[in-house]
Amino acid sequence: MALVLFLTFVPATFAQGAGKSSQYGLIFDEMMRFIKTYYIDEVDDKALFEGAMKGMFDAIGDPHSVFMTEQEMDSASDSAMGQFGGVGLYISKYSADVGYDEDRLPYVRVVSPIEDTPAYRLGIKAGDYIVKVDGKSTETMTLDEVAKIMRGKPGTTVSITFLRDKNIVFTYDIERANIEVPSVKSDLIEKNIGYLRITNFAANTPDKVKEALDNFSKKRIKYLVIDLRSNPGGVLESAIEIADFFLDDGVIVSVKSKIPSWNQVYNASKKVKISKSVPIAVLIDRGSASAAEILSAALSDNGRAVLIGETTYGKGSVQQLRSLGKDGFKLTMGKYYTPKDINIDKVGIPPEKEVKDRDLTDEEKASYKKLIEEYRIQKFVKDNPKPSDLQIDTFIQQLKSEGIVMEDRILRKLVRNEVNFNNNDSPVYDLEFDVVLQEAVRMLKSGEIKAK
Repeated sequence: MALVLFLTFVPATFAQGAGKSSQYGLIFDEMMRFIKTYYIDEVDDKALFEGAMKGMFDAIGDPHSVFMTEQEMDSASDSAMGQFGGVGLYISKYSADVGYDEDRLPYVRVVSPIEDTPAYRLGIKAGDYIVKVDGKSTETMTLDEVAKIMRGKPGTTVSITFLRDKNIVFTYDIERANIEVPSVKSDLIEKNIGYLRITNFAANTPDKVKEALDNFSKKRIKYLVIDLRSNPGGVLESAIEIADFFLDDGVIVSVKSKIPSWNQVYNASKKVKISKSVPIAVLIDRGSASAAEILSAALSDNGRAVLIGETTYGKGSVQQLRSLGKDGFKLTMGKYYTPKDINIDKVGIPPEKEVKDRDLTDEEKASYKKLIEEYRIQKFVKDNPKPSDLQIDTFIQQLKSEGIVMEDRILRKLVRNEVNFNNNDSPVYDLEFDVVLQEAVRMLKSGEIKAK
């Protein structure tokens, strides 16, 4: 999700510097008149306008800067409010002009699934590519064109073909639903470890976080885990306000723009909601983007927390959403910098302690590909919605007898995840299989992470 500042359209903004580009403006106006006068058929003014605007933004070469129709503006507003209709995926796309990574494919990429949504329950992961929507290749489609197809009336379906690990292809007919984005989940681990999961940064997220922190304070927790994995970001001000709950001094983030007067430094203001004696571990991965990276860097750079997991997504630009009547646009108008004055765009934030599931061997990858493409786990859970340990063990042995090469632990995790997805009963945290959370708990309890 883009890092968005919602501002009101001010016509004067476009008056600045008009003289510098007046030549092109005159040519543009003349071209519009010429087409309307001489083209053989009638031309719709709105269609010409929208086509010209889309072309203008495409020419920038920035996937985060786009012209938006009335429908797309409504969808953006719904997302900001934390509710919309669709399958539950945050997506992104890098144009060839950006040169982000030679390994990136020219398709729409999943930044992260939204918890407890149709796509999440199907096991779609950050990093998966969407190669087709309703049978159409996404290679030449814009991000908004793909999003427009995926969204729709709840109860209707959309066919999406995914590519995972460059050679695993699978298609789901996903039923759209009302997507209500749950931004905060919390619970206790072992009675004295607070677990706070922030799934996105909506306007009301700080209030939800404050409520959770107040509850943790009453329970007198000794340690805190903040989970920002697969958090695609959201509203800048929300991330800043939440960072302020943990910091009583120092820079949270700075935003730099082409317009010097728009540059701004955000500092902590002594609104701490959790005791400074509580050590904090922050969990991150490649699905942590934008506002999630702002919070991660603010806590890490100021020495308030230790980052554990994988390098983050690398979304260091700031977009503003503005209206043009009922239409509008989203334009990159700044970049944010961490307290150490680093812009992490296209780079990401590395963890201080890298922890992730081990990479599968080539033989295991082949087995995993077979399981995914043949929907073996899904079919088993469909026939056994609440399987017993014995049923799971029997199923695992059956898979192995068929030549599936994979650890029992990994297979058991895949089955358990599918059961949770299928029954819409995902736990707040997973200490049994989550190796990153396991390491965070170990480091906190051992004193390797100290309060600062």
